[in-house]
Amino acid sequence: MSKIKKRPYKSVVRNAAAAQTKERILISAKNLFESEGFECVTIEKIAQVASVSIPTIYSLFQSKRGILRALMDEVFPKDQFNTLVEKSNEASSPKERLLYSAKIARQIYDAEKAQMEIFRGAVVLAPEFKELEKEREMRRYSRQEVTIKAMAKEKSLSKNLSVNKARDILWAFTGRDMYRMLVVEQGWTSEEYEKWLAQLLSNTLIDQTLFTEPN
Repeated sequence: MSKIKKRPYKSVVRNAAAAQTKERILISAKNLFESEGFECVTIEKIAQVASVSIPTIYSLFQSKRGILRALMDEVFPKDQFNTLVEKSNEASSPKERLLYSAKIARQIYDAEKAQMEIFRGAVVLAPEFKELEKEREMRRYSRQEVTIKAMAKEKSLSKNLSVNKARDILWAFTGRDMYRMLVVEQGWTSEEYEKWLAQLLSNTLIDQTLFTEPN
């Protein structure tokens, strides 16, 4: 008689409990960062509010920096981000590709908006967190290489720009600070920001002679 395999109920329950614990810690940390300021919040205080042990937090996140990284990474759903990147890579024209670059920037920063001051404050107040921000920015810079190399291959990149300079410009214009200055501080709508950014990227990076009609 063949043995009946037991369903891994315990494993499922354990994984669900771990996910709930992680979520509770992140919510508690976010609320504390907002109400008390990042620099004033300790791991001990987060553990107390989340009703978990200090070792549990260290096992899941390693440090307060790890908690901040998790908060930053979970703001914008990965599946939503991956869908936009895939559409950008499949775009049939440089202008459409840059439209997606603007759309991705807008949607990420819209999602981050409520937590933007937490992130910015952490980087300014705690020097060690500058490395975390640098890590995220270099990851963004690396991902944008696909867009610029595609433009260079199809010869749609402005003749005044090298591939490296074009990457630098795309990275700088789609940065968080540009969104913060225009949308958060100057009151632009997200739609206005996205439209402006898409036009700016198109005018700056694309060889405009491609759209000039012959005499």
